[in-house]
Amino acid sequence: MRMLKRASALILRRGITTYQRRLCKNDCHLRVHPSVSQALAENKPVVALESTIITHGMPYPHNLSTAKEVEAIVRAEGATPATVGIIEGEVHVGLSSEELDHLARCKSSLKVSRRDLPYVVSKGLSGGTTVSATMIAAHRAGIPVFVTGGIGGVHRDGENSLDISADLTELGRTPIAVVSAGVKSILDIGRTLEFLETQGVCVATYGALKNFPAFFSPQSGFTSPYQVSNPEEAAELIASTLSLGLQSGILLAVPIPGEHAAVGQEIEEAILAAVTEASAKGITGRDVTPFILQKVNDLTKGKSLQANIALIHNNAKVGSQIACALSKQMNGGKHRGNTRRHGKSDSDSDIVVIGGINVDFIAKGKTKTLQFGQTNPGSVCQSFGGVGRNIADSLSRLGRRPLFISATGADSHSDAVFNYCKHMNTSGVARLEEQSTATYCVVIAESGEMSLGLGDMDIHQQITEQYVSQFEKQLSAATLVCLDGNIPVSTIDYVCSIASRHNINVWYEPTDPEKACKPFLSDSWKSLSYSSPNLAELCTMNKTLGLPTPEVLPSSFDEVLSVAVALSRPLLEHLHCLVVTLGANGLLVCGEHDAASVNLQPRKQKRRRQLCALHYPALTVTAEETMNVSGAGDSLAGALMVGILQHQDTDSCVRMGLLAARLSLASPHPIAPTLTLDSVDPNKFQAEHWPKPSFMWID
Repeated sequence: MRMLKRASALILRRGITTYQRRLCKNDCHLRVHPSVSQALAENKPVVALESTIITHGMPYPHNLSTAKEVEAIVRAEGATPATVGIIEGEVHVGLSSEELDHLARCKSSLKVSRRDLPYVVSKGLSGGTTVSATMIAAHRAGIPVFVTGGIGGVHRDGENSLDISADLTELGRTPIAVVSAGVKSILDIGRTLEFLETQGVCVATYGALKNFPAFFSPQSGFTSPYQVSNPEEAAELIASTLSLGLQSGILLAVPIPGEHAAVGQEIEEAILAAVTEASAKGITGRDVTPFILQKVNDLTKGKSLQANIALIHNNAKVGSQIACALSKQMNGGKHRGNTRRHGKSDSDSDIVVIGGINVDFIAKGKTKTLQFGQTNPGSVCQSFGGVGRNIADSLSRLGRRPLFISATGADSHSDAVFNYCKHMNTSGVARLEEQSTATYCVVIAESGEMSLGLGDMDIHQQITEQYVSQFEKQLSAATLVCLDGNIPVSTIDYVCSIASRHNINVWYEPTDPEKACKPFLSDSWKSLSYSSPNLAELCTMNKTLGLPTPEVLPSSFDEVLSVAVALSRPLLEHLHCLVVTLGANGLLVCGEHDAASVNLQPRKQKRRRQLCALHYPALTVTAEETMNVSGAGDSLAGALMVGILQHQDTDSCVRMGLLAARLSLASPHPIAPTLTLDSVDPNKFQAEHWPKPSFMWID
């Protein structure tokens, strides 16, 4: 972990500036509960739950007790519940007991669908999320399974009124598995299924038959296109959908338990009466469902409420079992779309990352000054870092299959590391007896000032040329090799020699000013293609080559830019591209001119070229949003690499990097568990939110 004198300086180092104002961008209004965040980080099963059943589906206190019972069922099955709700303009994924009680009692809560999200958030209001809004929040948080009672659909007479629930269109564009008791029987089920087909939604009944359930009844008179018999089959279906990248959801229809289906006919008769009354009273739109449910409950003397609770309990049980099966399959590598884990070789990796793994302990005091020699009040958290590990993690979450080469001890820390990194290909990580996994402990005062840091990094020297040479076949065939500055000079020299012989592109992440010199101690640097230094590291590189550098780093913007360009120029004689992070002054991309931009695409051969630079202003992040400052630069580098390998244009590559860095800053982990290709897609953000880069020639 790179730690400067002040934690804020780490943010500035990677081109992210903070200031005190609320700015609604990306996920700044998404609040993931710590228990949910931790479960996602550890690849444990999580089940999303909606909250309109709390705010609009049942009267108090039945709504609160049902919500707590459903969460208890999810926990009993081995998963973590994540009830989604909006409280004072913030979208919560996972609610505390107090927050559940607040929503259950709140008389002014709104019913929030996709359409309503911007307004409710902008006004700081509270509300229960419908299926569509819950899907959006769950997907943003990285949760693949969502349990609800029943989904919305095409309303009766919908062919004339065009009253169609946003749940259906959301299923067509958000890759979430929705576990429900089918479609509410007050709707036009036939047209709903037709509409789902048009939206490309895979529909399957859970159980022995294909009968499509109608909420209170196990049969609707219609059948599903498909059927899955158990949690494992359902999990395989979900995994296949995710691996195909279809960007559409799955509807898993679970029939109501048989012992409660007997009252189905009585409830259906009550529904017909309630629908007739609603029509007579002119009740339309979003008010229809709450009215009918309350009326049906009155007509059946509570039997419909009991059946409603029973089917929700059953859905929670089934959905949790599916989430657990999915987690087991994804972690165990059973699905063919997964990367392989530590101890298994993977010859398909087109990227190789060689670098360090750290277990970080961050202790932050709660007082302005720390008193040495005694216990101080504060908080201590553990995370998993190391520049190489962070970059490999970032690449893995963004859909690549990097082979990660590193070393740990055979100790409890390494056990924790491998458990956390199950989503990564760690087959190149050596576990060494009688060695200690790298650890770093930093003590920070309340102000952010670092008081003390201790590191045990000796094991990084065990990432030797001899060990890495075992992977020469993978290195020779790689599209890109990434090195961090923690590894020995001899290992860097060896990899650069391989790159030179096989024309492999190498990205060097210098890690800190002291280690930035390593490739430049010999001609190895001439085999590098990319590097991402800050200004101090760039100075070290030039100084190591015997080139003139400023005695003091400049502070004004114009001088910073001028010095960065001047120091980049001699390195570009051999390097293809430099990405120079300028702290609060943004990001400078230097390289070959191509159509008024910098060509980031891997070069096939060296040639004379016209050089230029693009300066991108810093992306702003508020201090309120910032939770972690140790992985933003590594997230940026990883996303840049993915953009380059996807042949994205330069603006898109840089924006992907900046968005990944934002997610990292807002997460308690160096690399955000919510990092996905979707979350860093610059096309999903309005063009006016992106500052225009400035162009300059390099003589």
